[in-house]
Amino acid sequence: MSSSVGSRVVVTGATGNVGTSVVRLLSEDPAVKSVRGLARRTPDWSAEKTEWSAVDIASDRANLAERFEGADAVIHLAWAFQPTHDPATTWRTNVLGSIRVFEAVAAARVPVLVHASSVGAYSPGPKDREVNESWPTHGWPDAAYCREKAYLERTLDVFERDHPEVRVVRMRPAFLFKWQSASEQRRIFGGRFLPGPLARPELLPFLPDVPGLRVQALHTDDAAEAYRLAVHTDTARGPFNLAADPPLDAGVLAELLGSRPVRLPRTAVRSAIAAAWGLHLLPASPHLFDAVLRLPMMDSGRARAELGWQPRYTATEVIQEFLDGLQKGGGMETEPMRGRKVG
Repeated sequence: MSSSVGSRVVVTGATGNVGTSVVRLLSEDPAVKSVRGLARRTPDWSAEKTEWSAVDIASDRANLAERFEGADAVIHLAWAFQPTHDPATTWRTNVLGSIRVFEAVAAARVPVLVHASSVGAYSPGPKDREVNESWPTHGWPDAAYCREKAYLERTLDVFERDHPEVRVVRMRPAFLFKWQSASEQRRIFGGRFLPGPLARPELLPFLPDVPGLRVQALHTDDAAEAYRLAVHTDTARGPFNLAADPPLDAGVLAELLGSRPVRLPRTAVRSAIAAAWGLHLLPASPHLFDAVLRLPMMDSGRARAELGWQPRYTATEVIQEFLDGLQKGGGMETEPMRGRKVG
């Protein structure tokens, strides 16, 4: 671990699900002198030792190198999930914007870059065993989210070759949830008007059991702790998987909710999602559904061994907290995280 005290850390996408947790943990860290949060809109919420700058990384006019000047680390979290019907728009923010961040890190001579990759960057993999960080990261090409995450993995390959002086860390977390993210994630994936109270267990007598629908989850605060540790761990380089146990499938979720799993064909569920997406009733695309069915299970042993990281929440505790947030309109005082109870 680094013994230096007084680190200055810049966080992009600082007002979102992961950003708010990262900013809070850094602000509580005595080894961190200051935090600069970058977001398109400065929030009403803040934390100690934190200053805010309104910056759109998708804009050619954003002087990111100036914002990064004097920083000891940049944690890059900024990401746009929508509009899913316009992949060129998300490409401009997620890929071109990220490339601007990487170039600005080099121009400002920031020694550490921690980048938010994802389980979505991985190529299709097994559901019955866990893979480590050597699994290929070519994504699922039909899904914009996976395509963009995978492209940035290749971009960072080149960046690391050209800038060996920068210590680059790539975090590959599972699906991230917390109580405060419930309203934001309902809007992103379920739609603005999907009633949160529908998450009540008594209204879910059965759950669809779709072949391949087995995923991993993690509390956002646990992911944020891994980012914090990566800043301070001088030997940390390369990718780290982040996930909590147990893996989530229809059986685990049905037991959690007191529901009954009902086997449904993959094609029937996909057709329903595709129809709703095509009518703009559902923001989440059928291509993302295809990708989720193919995501591998991840082994997080490297993060535990090299970062000393350990999740505090089980995956089932994460889902319970998130469902409570859905019912109660969980949120925060930032533009992406505004809480809103619908229905």
